[in-house]
Amino acid sequence: MKILVVGSGGREHALAWKLRQSIGVNRIFCAPGNAGTEQVGENVAIKATDIAALLAFAKQNRIGLTVIGPDDPLAAGVVDLFEAEGMPVFGPCKSAARLESSKIFAKEMMRRCHIPTALASSFERSSEALKFCQRLQFPLVIKADGLALGKGVVIAETSEQATAAIRSMMDEGKFGEAGRRIVVEEFLPGSECSLHALVSGGAFRMLATARDHKRANDGDTGPNTGGMGATSPADNWSDALQRDFDDTVMGPLLCGLSRAGITFRGLLFPGLMLTTDGNRVLEFNCRFGDPETQAILPRLRSDLLELLFATLEGRLDMIPIEWDRRPAVTVVMTSAGYPGTYERGKIITGLDACASLLDVQVFHAGTKRENGGVVTAGGRVLAITALGETVAQAREGAYEVVSRIHFEGCHYRRDIALAAVRVNVAVQ
Repeated sequence: MKILVVGSGGREHALAWKLRQSIGVNRIFCAPGNAGTEQVGENVAIKATDIAALLAFAKQNRIGLTVIGPDDPLAAGVVDLFEAEGMPVFGPCKSAARLESSKIFAKEMMRRCHIPTALASSFERSSEALKFCQRLQFPLVIKADGLALGKGVVIAETSEQATAAIRSMMDEGKFGEAGRRIVVEEFLPGSECSLHALVSGGAFRMLATARDHKRANDGDTGPNTGGMGATSPADNWSDALQRDFDDTVMGPLLCGLSRAGITFRGLLFPGLMLTTDGNRVLEFNCRFGDPETQAILPRLRSDLLELLFATLEGRLDMIPIEWDRRPAVTVVMTSAGYPGTYERGKIITGLDACASLLDVQVFHAGTKRENGGVVTAGGRVLAITALGETVAQAREGAYEVVSRIHFEGCHYRRDIALAAVRVNVAVQ
């Protein structure tokens, strides 16, 4: 079977790498891919947002399954387009993907379904948003309504920071149409947890948990990013929390979507804040997380392709999901300046020396081949994942590889999974 993976980040490299191990897969294409995906497949010069060209390629090459990585093509209706032409595709339809493409829609759905989340209000005018902020306690959270490459969330510690964020989004067009409407919500103290669920209508199966590190700098300081690292399993999760999540989040959400005439079929990735008052949903994502996927998939022993088809065909309850009990730690290496402005084209060295290391995977994100070598081509450049008998060993393995790879301006956090090391994680 031929597989097409859409996207160019570390998540897509991890998906392509794992699907290449599936029985029956003899060829993988990545559109547009990166310098890492070409190690496991063939890159195709089609942008992830050019959904018409993706469909034409899939039909011409008789692709057996197209797997959508990023959020933009889902929001644009790539799944609806493929399904209308009878082409197998993994991901939710456009109406279901609104859970991610519109923060306002997601908040309204959570209110209707009584799903625990932060108190919030939405705004279409900056003046009204600014007045609302004056009545709140700081810190507070400001979110662009639409998709903003993981950068549309600002934690404002002061009134001045809130004003700057609101004006940049709504008046100055920092995120284009995505920031014309915003959500202002209360700040929830606690610890975050990332959950991934394969969803087929009213049925779902959970994948391994993960914990993301979103702030750019050590100690959870600096601006929010798309993710600076992850560990799986999450050290702050339990069976009791899982039961509560099933009852208060997944069950009500899927029932609410059904009542609205929306069938979700694909991967649902709720981001949670674990507070002293219980689980609170921060956001819904409608695709595999990044960098969580890079931590989760190396632990998956089951055939990923079989799981994806079981989701599409409504057979989730018939498929066992097996996991490597060893924990995984992922450290993201970024360009200097990320998540703000950064330079591209920096030569990356040390990759070849890490290619054959046991229980380590170097997933490429913002990379490309140039003049026979590999150079930086984005903000998040590489995601280094290591497995270990303990979180401490996995962490040590990941940072050992990080120390061997170099490019000008390289930045990474040095405290990824450190909290998990300090507690005795019971690996599930």
